[in-house]
Amino acid sequence: MDGTTMHEDGSISEAVTVEVRRLAAAGHEVMLATGRSAAATLPVVDRLEITPRFVICSNGAITMHRDATAPLGYRREWVETFDPSTVLRSIRAHLGNARFAVEDEHGFYRYTEPIPDATIGMDSERVDFEELTRHPATRVVVISPDHDMEDFLAVVERMGLNRVSYAIGWTAWLDIAPDGVNKATALERVRAELGIPRERVMAVGDGRNDIDMLEWASVSGRGVAMGNSPDEVLAAGSETTLSVTDDGLAVVLRSL
Repeated sequence: MDGTTMHEDGSISEAVTVEVRRLAAAGHEVMLATGRSAAATLPVVDRLEITPRFVICSNGAITMHRDATAPLGYRREWVETFDPSTVLRSIRAHLGNARFAVEDEHGFYRYTEPIPDATIGMDSERVDFEELTRHPATRVVVISPDHDMEDFLAVVERMGLNRVSYAIGWTAWLDIAPDGVNKATALERVRAELGIPRERVMAVGDGRNDIDMLEWASVSGRGVAMGNSPDEVLAAGSETTLSVTDDGLAVVLRSL
């Protein structure tokens, strides 16, 4: 969503909006798969004026299902959780000044220091570090303001994170999910549920948390990396489109 559908300032170009709505009206299942919480994602679905059956949030840990009787029109269909205590303490030992946030299965965030990012929903509270370890998590967010990207990558590599899935953001930002859970695993479950053939799948993304998704889509369908993607994301896709500032998403959607 961010860096693919939306610009850095949160805007969505008219070209992208037109193509998304055109494809939805033509009968394609157009859906969002994002690292954002459900609370931060569903308003964007409304802005696009689409009603996908499923919306994937929290990097695949939470999949929402359309339900007119539910708040915001969606209910939690599939939720993956894990015990975050071990990984939190391990990361803290390596990144003493990091900021931490944990999202639970209800979409509620607990955080140690404010994290100025739209991916965090409004339903949240500030707590001490130990409180973070006491609740099952769907997502752990770690930000280390003291590190530039190169140093941060080196520290994460040294940590040797095990028994979780993780993705590194554009900045010194780490997203941690349950082991084996990512956008690709959630999308495969949705694909099977909807009965969509693998060769009819197309995924478009720009971030490191999109690598699994692009590789998954590229096997039989189309995995499209945005032109503004880091090199490892470009390598994960089967094709590349223009950058978000040049409406790369709209360009590739026009091909359908």
